[in-house]
Amino acid sequence: MDVVAGKWKSLILWELHHYGTRRFAELRRGLPGVSEKMLIQHLREMEEDGLVHREVYREVPPKVEYSLTEHGVSLNAALTSLGEWGTERMRRISAEKVVVTDEGTKGR
Repeated sequence: MDVVAGKWKSLILWELHHYGTRRFAELRRGLPGVSEKMLIQHLREMEEDGLVHREVYREVPPKVEYSLTEHGVSLNAALTSLGEWGTERMRRISAEKVVVTDEGTKGR
């Protein structure tokens, strides 16, 4: 669980899985609300854990790209059922919050 601990790590995995190799700014745009500091921290941790590959191109201006490693792809696959569980939970909670009254109107 330490490998995916943190609000943004699973979202980073999802972003890289669905969109492939991304530059830092592309990742940041794809994750509204994440601070630059937090994204850098999570990417470094994920690189250390072998989930993310960081490719630095020595050019001006410097170009850095992030992609999932084979280990990151396999973790993302393992998290798929957890994502499905979360989607079903959101659907269930939404359904429980909507109550039909005698007049046939919906209320909360």
